[in-house]
Amino acid sequence: MEPTTADRDLFPAPRSKVFQDQGKFRTRFNFPGRNLPDHDDHGYGPLSTVVESFMDPGTLIRMHQHRDEEIVSWVPAGVMRHDDREGNELVTDPEHLLVMNAGAGFWHAEETLADDPPLRMLQIFVRPREFGLEPGIQHGPLPDPEPNEWRRVFAPAGSDHPFTVRNAVDCFDARLDADASAMLPEIEGRDAYVYVFEGSAGVGGDPAADADESTEGVALDKTESVVWTGGGAPPTVTAGEEGATVVAFLIDPDAPVTRQGTIGR
Repeated sequence: MEPTTADRDLFPAPRSKVFQDQGKFRTRFNFPGRNLPDHDDHGYGPLSTVVESFMDPGTLIRMHQHRDEEIVSWVPAGVMRHDDREGNELVTDPEHLLVMNAGAGFWHAEETLADDPPLRMLQIFVRPREFGLEPGIQHGPLPDPEPNEWRRVFAPAGSDHPFTVRNAVDCFDARLDADASAMLPEIEGRDAYVYVFEGSAGVGGDPAADADESTEGVALDKTESVVWTGGGAPPTVTAGEEGATVVAFLIDPDAPVTRQGTIGR
């Protein structure tokens, strides 16, 4: 990451140092609000926390409860096995998404089997608009990703998307080939939080500009992020020479939220 290249609308952050090691289960907490100087909230509007989670084969996270947060499990490789007190036994993998709308309370467990591969995924915590909403769960197939295009992963409740969270956050992912570019999706009134899951990418600037023209932006390596605070056209994301897997969240920073979540708050 090169923070000195950030312009007034781009606020990058290095790999988070907030890491919990519980042996076979490890988590790194990314707080989008911490990208901005003097921001008094670790979250950014309704996007509270993006957790990079690691589970070794043969790991069980026993039944536990979440309340008042929307938790999305995005698994780009491997499998995460879920069961809950509602009788669901679900497998989330690159072809499927899990959204747990915890609301007033939802109990679940997570597991990898001994012959499963090591798992690295994102667990995304969204603050709901209200306290004590009806709990529920969503699980199903995702559309196949298209190279160098944004795929909409989830959307706000009330949209026609199959996966929804109960606040103003849309999530997109993209798998970019080496040196390929894609402009961030645009939704009026939204800012963006961009996280590089694999590879490296530049955000902002003009990758097609001549060397003597301004190409100001930020360069991000794996696990680094940037907040774009809106204004003008959305920035372009350009992969480095090894390609990139990028996740982008379009956020209404002024959306009403409840901050009573079990983890995200």
